[in-house]
Amino acid sequence: MATQFFIDPDITQASTLPASFYKDQNIFDALKDKIFIKSWQWIGSEDLVPLPNHSYPFFLLDHYLTEPMLLVRNAQDELNCFSNVCTHRGNLVVQHPGKVTKLLCAYHGRRFSQEGKFEFMPEFNRAKDFPRACDDLHKFQLKNLGPHLFVGILPQFDFDSVLKLMHKRIDFLPLEQFKFESVLSKDYLINAHWALYCDNYLEGFHIPFVHQDLNETLDYGDYTTEIYDYCNLQIGYAKDDVEVFDLPEGHIDSGKKVAAYFYWIFPNMMFNFYPWGLSINIVNPLSMNKTKVSFLTYVWDESKFERGAGALIDKVEREDEYVVEGVQKGLKSRFYQAGRFSPEREKGVHHFHKLIAEFMNADNE
Repeated sequence: MATQFFIDPDITQASTLPASFYKDQNIFDALKDKIFIKSWQWIGSEDLVPLPNHSYPFFLLDHYLTEPMLLVRNAQDELNCFSNVCTHRGNLVVQHPGKVTKLLCAYHGRRFSQEGKFEFMPEFNRAKDFPRACDDLHKFQLKNLGPHLFVGILPQFDFDSVLKLMHKRIDFLPLEQFKFESVLSKDYLINAHWALYCDNYLEGFHIPFVHQDLNETLDYGDYTTEIYDYCNLQIGYAKDDVEVFDLPEGHIDSGKKVAAYFYWIFPNMMFNFYPWGLSINIVNPLSMNKTKVSFLTYVWDESKFERGAGALIDKVEREDEYVVEGVQKGLKSRFYQAGRFSPEREKGVHHFHKLIAEFMNADNE
């Protein structure tokens, strides 16, 4: 019988996920089908395929899901996402990004249209009941936040509701004008379970203890967390003369000194909006004890980049890595089973653990 998890919905009574969640290889493997296949993932921006009649092959969460996918911008300038696996014998259809008029498998010549529809296959004249719907390339759902693209394999929740919540706060930002800065973007390898990294991100409780510089920037007393169905928002308010958003009249936070909006989307995506731009963090499990976190930096106002809550991203990340890896080591103890939540400061972690329990328990007998 599969492991059942219980997180009391009352945070004042609840305990965290058990230590075994982070240490059991069978549980780690089950997360793929129980959680990651049923959620949404950021795949990049529309700039991956800027022109009609072009495609871009990629692997979703490489080294974990490693799902072969293909972005295609057709002749009508419509962008779609398909499985990049030939429906004949499973070969990759497109090997390299570039121009395409038809999608042609180089193994046996099966051909698909730009819309993923089967068109032709040599030596199949005598095949009965052919072609069928399953001979088309599988089409995945695709959503966008400005130029940013999200794909769902078998998503179990409505992503439009998540986007609507984000638009409520950040609609005034011209995301199309944000410029990706490769020199400011990097991957971090962390010797810890991916969920421990998310646990840490989802609370500001540790800021006064771990991030001295950040604590001098943000007003810890006013730091807030808002919980929604499949995402949550942490709002960092500024101290003194720290750079803040110039919020338009009528904005929900108009008149407040907002230094940062930190959005987390279940299970592994973070979108950090600052007055200078956006930092996207994608948490990619590699093994039970190793995680890759990709930081993608999009700058809007360079003059504000060195000021405010987002000025020391690399330093803050290194500090987070240190404590997360410390927790990873501590969980090996025979004497730690689970902890309790701070009702004031750990609402985001409690929310995350409830969602994990909900998804992991689904369909279990």
